[in-house]
Amino acid sequence: MTLRDLKPGQQGKVAGIGAAGAVKRRIMDMGVTPGVEIKVIKTAPLGDPVEVRVRGYELSLRKDEAAQIQIDM
Repeated sequence: MTLRDLKPGQQGKVAGIGAAGAVKRRIMDMGVTPGVEIKVIKTAPLGDPVEVRVRGYELSLRKDEAAQIQIDM
């Protein structure tokens, strides 16, 4: 399951990041690292971007970025 699959209000633990290179580094620099709890707060009307809460702050991610983040429930 990926972060993109979660609905608002659902949460899980980051299992891994499927992106590579600069995209992976950017996601990890924002605090999304394996083992951290992440919760979907809301999605935009057309589904992009997705607002999540991670490490006590809100973060907006594009759908393609969210699809690279594997989640364990």
